[in-house]
Amino acid sequence: MTNTIIALIDGSDFLRPVLDLAAWAATRNDAPVHLLHVLPPKGPPKSDLSGEIGLGARSALLGELSALDEQRAKLALAQGRAVLDDATEILKAAGVTRVTAQLRQGDLLESLAAQEAGSGLIVVGKRGESADRAPGHLGSNFERIVRASKLPVLMAPRQTREHLRRAILAYDGSPSARRALERVAQLPAYRGLKIEIVRVGDSADARTALDEAQVVLARAGIPATTRLLHGTPEEAILAHLKDSGADVLVMGAYGHSRIRSLMVGSTTTAMLQKAQVPVLLVR
Repeated sequence: MTNTIIALIDGSDFLRPVLDLAAWAATRNDAPVHLLHVLPPKGPPKSDLSGEIGLGARSALLGELSALDEQRAKLALAQGRAVLDDATEILKAAGVTRVTAQLRQGDLLESLAAQEAGSGLIVVGKRGESADRAPGHLGSNFERIVRASKLPVLMAPRQTREHLRRAILAYDGSPSARRALERVAQLPAYRGLKIEIVRVGDSADARTALDEAQVVLARAGIPATTRLLHGTPEEAILAHLKDSGADVLVMGAYGHSRIRSLMVGSTTTAMLQKAQVPVLLVR
């Protein structure tokens, strides 16, 4: 794989997990990493504090507010550059030989879209700097990225294991699940991992789908085991993730026509919210 890996970073607690996963994917796929740090767009002062004071005093106050906003912007740029510099060093120390870095200010999705050509994966934290720290909460930027991007998205939880050895592929036979299966079959990153394909249900069709998925990986030279799970998809897969000690979950997402429903309470959303391991979401 030569497609660039885009690592979306900021100064949040998820910075190091994002870098760890980007380094893992880059070294196993022999791919470059592009670090992208996007600052919010410039805007007018958040509030006019002048009230009913005189014109001269108001002008002076607005001047002070403007200077303060300018100073804050300079500090944000300096901090952003420092984050990128540190991230670059961390990736190089992890064995990533090709690293580029970019600091942008503006809309996140526009900045990301400008980098997607020639890229094969986005790595992003479950939440960002401005997100609610409540457990299970998905950051708004993460949701926007999943809705808008056509690239696979690798979600970094707050903590990742040093070595990823065991992957679970949640497979229901849907088009996006088949694309997730194909991605596992094609990428060097998954060779050498213990891979288990799981599906919830006990019908003959469920068993047939698992067998067919196993054959796809076998043809790619990747041995995999299969398992039928029982219960609701969310509860069954999350429980099996925990019991099996899996290091990463691979699953499909809906297409554009249903992506909005994905983020408002579906099984996929619940899995993303509650999973304590990295999740590769494939469109």
